[in-house]
Amino acid sequence: MRFAARGSPGGKIRISCTAALGVRHVQRALFAFQDQHPNVSVDLRLSDVQIDLVREAVDIAIRLGPLADSSMQRRHIGNSRRVLVASRAYLEEHGRPQRPDDLRHHQTICMSNIVGSDMLVLHPQEGRPCSIPFDGRLLVDHGLAAREALRQGRGIAPAHVWLVDDLLQAGAMEQVLPDYAPEPVPLSILIVPGRARIKRIRSLIDAISAALKALPGIG
Repeated sequence: MRFAARGSPGGKIRISCTAALGVRHVQRALFAFQDQHPNVSVDLRLSDVQIDLVREAVDIAIRLGPLADSSMQRRHIGNSRRVLVASRAYLEEHGRPQRPDDLRHHQTICMSNIVGSDMLVLHPQEGRPCSIPFDGRLLVDHGLAAREALRQGRGIAPAHVWLVDDLLQAGAMEQVLPDYAPEPVPLSILIVPGRARIKRIRSLIDAISAALKALPGIG
């Protein structure tokens, strides 16, 4: 049984987080935080839909992508690097693309809830970016569904490094066109104004920030 240290923060914290990031990584940071602060309860809401934090009575939100809500306090964590990936089995069966145009002849996996995902912009190490049509036969609206589709050899897709790093390290998945990179995505924590002054919330923001900055592909 854990006992809270004197002066340890207590109370409830409500958090909204993009689903795949929450399941794969943020939960572990929350578990560690609660182990250190046993008087803190956490209400974690996983969704890729951007909610109104005030209306939903949420204290903080972990967001991927550009931010339009200027009324919230923002802590920029970094940019989440993405890579083109496919399973080794898929590439052995269908061949490995050598140029961006080769993607036109491959199966692709697209995110249906991301505007513009039917056009993939790739940045070479040198030179100008190129745009490739990317209207895949498989559309999903959840990062973990995309991860599983990739693992099962359903095609090629851009993926956040933190989403597939274990599969890349195990050799089950390979990077495709390693000299080209999809656009990175900003990663931020949004905070309802005034909530960061509350000790438990301020402490959790610091803990989550440190955990997110340590993830693969965040820079």
